[in-house]
This record gives sequence, C-alpha cells and structure tokens, in this order.
Amino acid sequence: MPSKLTTATATLSLLALATQSAHAVLYAVDPGPYLPENGSFAAWYQDTHGRVLDLCLSKALSSRVPGAPGAPSYMCSLLPTPGVFDDAQPIVFPTNFPDEAFWFTADAAITDAASGIDLGYGAAIEAAFNVEEPREGDQVSFARIRIRVDVPTPGIYTVTHPYGVEVYEITAANIGDGRRAINMTRDIGIGAPKTYTGALGGDIGPFLRSVNGPYTETNPVTQQSERYIGDPNLEEAVTGSPYGTNYVRIEGPNGIDLRTNLFAVSGKLSTVTRPTPVIMQRATYSRQPGSNGVVAQQDVFALAPPPPGTAKFADSLGENVDMLESTATGNWYGQSANNPTALVDISLTADNQAAIATSTPTTASLRLKDQVQIQRAEYSLNSGQLIVQASSSDQTALPALTADFDHGAPIGPLTGDGVLKTLSTGISPLPPARVKVTSANGGTDIEEVVILP
Repeated sequence: MPSKLTTATATLSLLALATQSAHAVLYAVDPGPYLPENGSFAAWYQDTHGRVLDLCLSKALSSRVPGAPGAPSYMCSLLPTPGVFDDAQPIVFPTNFPDEAFWFTADAAITDAASGIDLGYGAAIEAAFNVEEPREGDQVSFARIRIRVDVPTPGIYTVTHPYGVEVYEITAANIGDGRRAINMTRDIGIGAPKTYTGALGGDIGPFLRSVNGPYTETNPVTQQSERYIGDPNLEEAVTGSPYGTNYVRIEGPNGIDLRTNLFAVSGKLSTVTRPTPVIMQRATYSRQPGSNGVVAQQDVFALAPPPPGTAKFADSLGENVDMLESTATGNWYGQSANNPTALVDISLTADNQAAIATSTPTTASLRLKDQVQIQRAEYSLNSGQLIVQASSSDQTALPALTADFDHGAPIGPLTGDGVLKTLSTGISPLPPARVKVTSANGGTDIEEVVILP
C-alpha cells in the first residue's frame, strides 16, 4: 500500500513557476523524552511569535458550535478512522490512537460558480506514521502546504497564501475529466522515525491564529481548562502570516481575482514555559565625516514576537534603544546615532510575557559590523583581467577590503586612498562566477561577475 506521506507536487504537467522567498519559520521543538500518552511524538512546537502548541489530542468541545449527532465539535482535529481510531473511546497508544494528529491546522476555501474556481487550502504541522497505522518506532512529523483548485481555462494562475506565493502554468491537458488542475501537496520534514526537527524548516510558521482567540474550553477527561488559538468549527479572520498575507487569493486568466480571509484554525496552547524566541538578523554601522564631526548610526534588525511583545538593544556604547515593529509580522528594527568606538557584540533582549504568561525574556547578541558594497565586478575574456571595486560603510576608518572567490580561495586586497577601493588582477584560465569582498571590520558582499569581451 502506498504511504499517505508521499508528496505529490503536480497533476500531469502542472508546473510550479515561483514561490515567495524563505522566512524564519518554526523556532523550536520538544527535545524529548517522548511519552506514550503523546504516541511518542514531540509534545510541542514553538513558533517565532512565541506560541507553543501541544500535539492536539484533547476531546474538549467547542462552546460556540454545537456538534451534530455522531460528529462532536472537537477543538482539536481528531479524525476517526474505522478499525484504527475510534474517537468515542479513550485515546491509548497504539491500540486506539489517531493515524493522523496535528499540532496546528489552518484550512480555507474559495468557491465561485461564476468563474468556475473551486479552491481548497490547507496548512498543517502533522504527526503521522510511515506505515499509515499507529506503531511504535514509526512516528514522523512534517509541515504541509496543500493547494487544490479546479480552474475553468488554461493559463497562469497565482495563489497567494499566508506562507508564500505559488505560480502555476495550466495547460488544456490539465483540465477536465474531474481532475484538479492544481493539485499540490508539499510536505517538509519527513525524516528518520521519531526525528521531529525536520518540520522546523518547512513552510509553516508563525502559527496563524484567530483574531478572536484564544478560546478557553474544558477537557472532559481531565476537567482542566485549556486554551486554543482558534476553533476549527468556525471560519474566522486570522493573524500571524510572516508576510502579512493573512488570506488566500487566486489570480488567473480573464480577470479572475478572488480571495478569502476566513480560516478554520486548530491549535492547543501549551502550558510549558519557554524562552521568548529571538533571532538577530543584522547589526551594522555606518559613519562618515560631517560638518560637526562624525555622522554615525548603528542599525539592528531582529525577529521576535510582535507587540505586545517588546524588543530593545544595547548599542556599542551600552545605551539602551527601544526597537519598533509596525506590521505584526515580528520584524523589529532599531537605530542608534552613537559613533561606535569599538566593534563589540550588540546585546538584544526580547520579552513576550505580556502576550504569553508562560514565556520568559531572552537575550541574544551579534557582532557589530560595517557594510560592504561591491560597485563593480567585471572580467574581460580578451585580457583575462578581473576588476573589482567596493567600499565600506565606515568612511572614516576606511577598513581594509579583501576579495575572494565565492568558494573561499583568496584573490587579493583592494587598494586606493579614497572610500572606493579597487583590485585589478589577472585570472586564468576562466572567470569566476562570483566574487566576495570582506572588510577587516566584518562586513561582506557577494556579487556576480559581469563577463565582457
């Protein structure tokens, strides 16, 4: 029997043309030990906004949506499977355990009879088994994006969703006979059994969450209160997209342009105490002579939970600077006008306790560096000469600049009395594809070499 974990990317000649650039996704996963009550899966995943979600196995019911007979309105995505998992019985591994369980799900749909578009979208962090049925030693997890669409005509279709942009070229052969012209499932993270770190590098993260949540319900087994980032029995507006695209949109031929911002979301908030996530992305400085002395600035960029979380850094002189975040995506920026007298580690502290009581403040550091900009990288086939010109953002100290091949072998120093430094040297028998220029003060830049006659 084929495994349900096989990743299907296309139907017939469907071609995915482009996706949005990568982003920081999930932040951490439970390192173990892995307990039988969780099916020996990781107990939790944490995203870069600080939210920690448990593997959702609770039978708590929605107080907002009454369940139909035989179909309880669970707050977790518990999927009964005849002969494998009976949701009316206690969950016991492996004799009565879901063959698919989830830390997180987000589903959306667009159906438009006038245009012929019928779209289904799903994002999830899933727990499953390589042999499809619960068995010890066969546990895997993965991050999933699934997009399935019936489309009316051939052409280019663009699907924008909370975790990226997908572009598909649909031919006439893809349409008709009940086939979904777009049928894409991307599972990232399936590795060795009971290895759960692979999903950290998938497309999911941060977790989408209802703008109306979190919701509190009672677990009927433990009688304890539990909190959820959404109610999978409802379709609601969400927040949490790393790009600010908290919707699904499809654009296509003949003016097709449809979207929805309503999602059914599931995820059980953990009670585990975790450090506030913080990823320092950049700490750079620039300075130049001014009419009243040196004009300088220090720029710091980081990923951390959005407000009500906070972030601040101590600049090279030890002065505290409050950082700003304006898009609710967790991208923070701060600037100091102090002239760095020494290139030291910049210390940044992020705190998410105002949003998540079980989080603790975190401090991270990154070395302050200048910025290097390559203005020219050219190679002449006739002469065999390579010319590289570059400058540093430090226009007062004018740190030494050195050129290297992109694989690390040295080429030589750039020289000159001014801000712009130059290297001209013979390279044979073939030109380099790229060159890298490194400053003595830590900055780097890589540029593709322009090939001339």
